[in-house]
Amino acid sequence: MVDAHHHLWDLGAEHRYPWLMKQSVVRFFGDPAPIQRNYGVTEFRDDIGALPIVASVHIQVGVDSGDELAETLWLQDQHRRHGLPSAIVAFCDLTAARLPPRLDDHCAANALRGIRQIVGRSAEEDRDSGSDALLDNPAFLEGLIHLAQRGLSFDLQLIPGQMERAAKLLRKVPNLRVALCHGGSLSDFSPEGRACWKRGISRLAKLPNVICKLSGFGMFDKRWSADSIREQFYTALDAFGPSRIAFGSNFPVDKLAMGYGQVWRRYFQLTAGLSSSERQQMFHDTAADFYNLPRQAEPARMILTPDQA
Repeated sequence: MVDAHHHLWDLGAEHRYPWLMKQSVVRFFGDPAPIQRNYGVTEFRDDIGALPIVASVHIQVGVDSGDELAETLWLQDQHRRHGLPSAIVAFCDLTAARLPPRLDDHCAANALRGIRQIVGRSAEEDRDSGSDALLDNPAFLEGLIHLAQRGLSFDLQLIPGQMERAAKLLRKVPNLRVALCHGGSLSDFSPEGRACWKRGISRLAKLPNVICKLSGFGMFDKRWSADSIREQFYTALDAFGPSRIAFGSNFPVDKLAMGYGQVWRRYFQLTAGLSSSERQQMFHDTAADFYNLPRQAEPARMILTPDQA
């Protein structure tokens, strides 16, 4: 298995994490107080336990402006010392002046695979950040083109109301590999909210260069279960197919909702009726191919207990 979306941080490192330093500020995913502490490879491995996670993809965490390269180099050092994370998706402002040399600096980390610049988190937070304007910014499009030219991927985090506009933009960069984060971040579970999300999933799935990462369900429903997301899962599966779906833990953010094994148990339950090859694609191959991770010589057999299956 590959964990296609997780985070690590060290509050004592040279780079700073403003959102992890702020006290008594509730975020769109809840109160971050329990995770406002170091979360490193040792604890991540403890959370993984006996699960056959053979590789992981680290997604940028939201460091202070100007500290982005320091985060990337710190992660490269973790990769060198511990073997995890296996791949790094860094932050770089794609609208910045002199973007190519900035990307050159990030590419000094040989575990770098791509960039994430968040387009949307939640309607409330996006109004303050102004990130929605990226979709209409010509410099952002130019930045995406630069990524494609370098063979770097782009992790797309946004909310359902932005998905159709994002699909229109991404059609202009057909050779850019794109990973949709958190399955499009469905948080409005009303009929209207679900319909908006489904339209967006349909638009993005029509782009063959886009994969869908399913993760982060605990940000929007702390009590989520396999049953509660079954409709979301099959909507995404029908749209993208198993060869374009990957799973992630979103740890330690989703640790606010449940344990690591509980997250993956729900994924096991969701996929119990699918073929072994389809499960192999979603649990390992899609992420391994997208992020250029070493393929395992032989797929590990998942041994599930009755309550997992």
